[in-house]
Amino acid sequence: MDKVSGSFTLLFENPFWIGVFESESGKNYEVAKIVFGPEPTEVQLYEFILKNYFSMPFGKTALEKVSNQKEVSYKRMQRKIKKDQCKETIGTKAQNTIKLQHEYHKTEKKKQEKLRKEQEKELIFSLKQKKKKEKHKGH
Repeated sequence: MDKVSGSFTLLFENPFWIGVFESESGKNYEVAKIVFGPEPTEVQLYEFILKNYFSMPFGKTALEKVSNQKEVSYKRMQRKIKKDQCKETIGTKAQNTIKLQHEYHKTEKKKQEKLRKEQEKELIFSLKQKKKKEKHKGH
């Protein structure tokens, strides 16, 4: 049986209060971000969760497998930690997942827009061809 855990974090990102819902079950990790506006009270949060939890836009990602590696020497571990600290990682796991979801939706939207424009061009072209043929039909 998979272990299921969830958490809720309330953050203040000027000028809004933002709620981040995290759910972890087995190898699935889901995140939803909700903007509240003014600071919600505990009662308002509880009511919101009860009413809207199942309709929240959770984005799914798979968790990386934890590998069972051999023990690493002390100095090698220190070098690895130092190298990891130098990397610029901004945000938490949930924020990074939300960022990836945003990028994915952005690329999907671009694809849909490109497809729509191509269809529109084809329609305009076919209308021009039809008009051209109508002109040459005869008098």
